[in-house]
Amino acid sequence: MPASGTVTKLLGHIDSYYAASANNAPLYPALDQVVEADVCIIGAGYTGLSSALHLAEQGYKVVVLEAERIGWGASGRNGGHVGVGQRKGQEELERMLGLDAARVLWDMGLEAVKTVEDLIHKHNIQCDLKRGIMHLAAKPSHDGWLREEVELLNTRYGYDKMRYADREEVGALVGSQRFYGGQIDSGSLHLHPLNYALGLAAAAANAGVQFYEFSRVTSYTGGSPCVVNTAKGQVKARNVVLACNGYLGNLEPRMAGRIMPINNFILATEPLPEETARELIANDYALQDTLFVINYWKLSGDNRLVFGGGENYTSRFPQDIRAFVRRYMLETYPQLADTRIDYGWGGTLAITLNRMPSIGRLEPNVYYSQGYSGHGVPTATFAGKLLAEAIGGTEEQFDVLSRIPTPSFPGGTLLRWPGLVAGMLYYSLKDKLGR
Repeated sequence: MPASGTVTKLLGHIDSYYAASANNAPLYPALDQVVEADVCIIGAGYTGLSSALHLAEQGYKVVVLEAERIGWGASGRNGGHVGVGQRKGQEELERMLGLDAARVLWDMGLEAVKTVEDLIHKHNIQCDLKRGIMHLAAKPSHDGWLREEVELLNTRYGYDKMRYADREEVGALVGSQRFYGGQIDSGSLHLHPLNYALGLAAAAANAGVQFYEFSRVTSYTGGSPCVVNTAKGQVKARNVVLACNGYLGNLEPRMAGRIMPINNFILATEPLPEETARELIANDYALQDTLFVINYWKLSGDNRLVFGGGENYTSRFPQDIRAFVRRYMLETYPQLADTRIDYGWGGTLAITLNRMPSIGRLEPNVYYSQGYSGHGVPTATFAGKLLAEAIGGTEEQFDVLSRIPTPSFPGGTLLRWPGLVAGMLYYSLKDKLGR
């Protein structure tokens, strides 16, 4: 780990705790020639890495093009939570899609978490894997639905790894009196997200995947073959996977309107004494609250508090991210007022209008997956697996997700921003008013 006050990072990555504590990773060349492949994947986040690995294990020749470094985007900057279920709760899914479809999605959510854990064990990925997530009621009105959701999952879905904890127990486990109750879920996981991404990449490279970094895609065409262009090179492939998520930009207008890029921010404290760390999170679970703009946090492998809080909806990050996030941290843990903040960083994720992933096929040989809405570690990993299955001819689970409606934002890419900001500000105000 870096010494206090030093700045060490993985070359080409932003300054963050994750980059400073990253495992060694090779630097891949930029594409400067014409190459051929069975599948060209655009983007080396979890979606692209998982699909590349699973495709290579099926025997496909795979090329991955990354505009920056592997894991440079949200996959290397997030909170590292690997939660069960979908971004939408089961009761909402039942109302939206019916009980049978909701059950299928619940089972797929469990499979997504298992897929992450299986990949980590199979490929010996060193990423500070830990078990457990707690979901905490930030308002009195939220405590009831957390309790009801536990009952629903225990009884209707047979999920016995989650239980309800009252305010007294939560206070003892969390070291904060801010919360009114919560869910304790031993079936979920948390991890070091960048090292997880780098581990997937290493496994994919060992399976024969060709990676090209600093190779931003400028355009592509479908057809037979598909042609994918960078500034200095070109890939001709039978299939293309668009795995860009919040960094899609203008590359593919047909799907850009279904997602909205937003920015979220995280800090990491100095390493905490063991006694302090256990006071903050007695069971070493990852934590998240029920606010619309959620706070989420956990302890790192070296006992730093990694705390995410606050977001914005512009192209710019706050000038002082550490100070921006610190005020959210102190609302939960005022006892950390004198604790040094060693890192602060931000990242861009993509949300959908209904918070369900947008997965599908634009043409017979052009696939995409995006819009994980803050649930990306398990969902993107699982989506990559399903994309690989679909390209290989097994489309049952891919079809389940692709049939879920993910409507475009009103006004498309031109007018989605003001509408989203108005909605976000409304719910943020409700958070502040305690309603």
